Amino acid sequence: MAVFTKLLKEDIENFISEYSIGNLDSFEEIVDGIENSNFKIFCNNQPYILTIFEKRVTEEELPFFINLKNFLNKNNFKCPKAISDKNGKILKRVKNKTAVIISFLEGKSIEKPNLAMCKEVGKMIANLHNLTINFDEKRPNSLDLKDWKEIYKKCLNNKSEKFNETMYLLKNEIDYLENYWPTNIPCGVIHADLFRDNIFFKDEKISGVIDFYFSCYYFYVYDLAIVINDWCFDEDGQNFHKDNCLSILEEYQKLRVLSDLEKKSLNILLRAAAVRILCTRVHDYIFHPPNSVVVKKDPFEYFNILKWHQKNDILNND
Repeated sequence: MAVFTKLLKEDIENFISEYSIGNLDSFEEIVDGIENSNFKIFCNNQPYILTIFEKRVTEEELPFFINLKNFLNKNNFKCPKAISDKNGKILKRVKNKTAVIISFLEGKSIEKPNLAMCKEVGKMIANLHNLTINFDEKRPNSLDLKDWKEIYKKCLNNKSEKFNETMYLLKNEIDYLENYWPTNIPCGVIHADLFRDNIFFKDEKISGVIDFYFSCYYFYVYDLAIVINDWCFDEDGQNFHKDNCLSILEEYQKLRVLSDLEKKSLNILLRAAAVRILCTRVHDYIFHPPNSVVVKKDPFEYFNILKWHQKNDILNND
């Protein structure tokens, strides 16, 4: 989460007047994240999240995300629920941008997960994948290999010397991925952004999953790749925690068994997931909006993770 569009108290009061959630008590900006503007608002002592959609998501795609979260809620999967206004409308406008109010989830994200939490995550991902088999909408991945290549080119034309080695690494890795990209592995609707700050815990149990705005119809194992990269390395991307990784994979496979082809594809998708984050972090570092309130993510964490995967295969690494 982040803040690119500033709102005053009266802006929020005017916005929520069309809802049946009561009067505004207070609000605060949420600076974590990099994609949309987010505010925690309190109405009649109840917390909600107000999200303004900023980039990498088109207005035409938003019903997919809303419908997916509503589907998951109905199937007892813990995620936010979109709030309708007095006329039953969910997607609204504020500051000439599309916005939504969603329910607030209790719990907090974890900086250093333990094995029990990793097991919870593995079970949660498998449950998500099993549930979405019955979700009848699809959305293509709008941040795929071809898109990373375009982001790389944009950064290459505007790069600073700070990223010389990174850009060289990305060029060679994108070429490699294009030559060895997996095909014919199982696909379904995935979350595609299951970082630690998007999974909330309470008493070491998952209390909710947020930020479904990258969800798409894509490789199931790609969800695992994103999670392993974020949950199984130190903050600087230097040290791999194999026990965390094995806990995630073992618990996942108790509910959904990976095919041999998925296992063979895991390493390349771990590298692919690292390329995606490295590309977008370099992009957001270079093209950081000057007036936004957002915490910059360190690109070099994923430089190190990518380098590690180039030398190691987690399923065959002692």
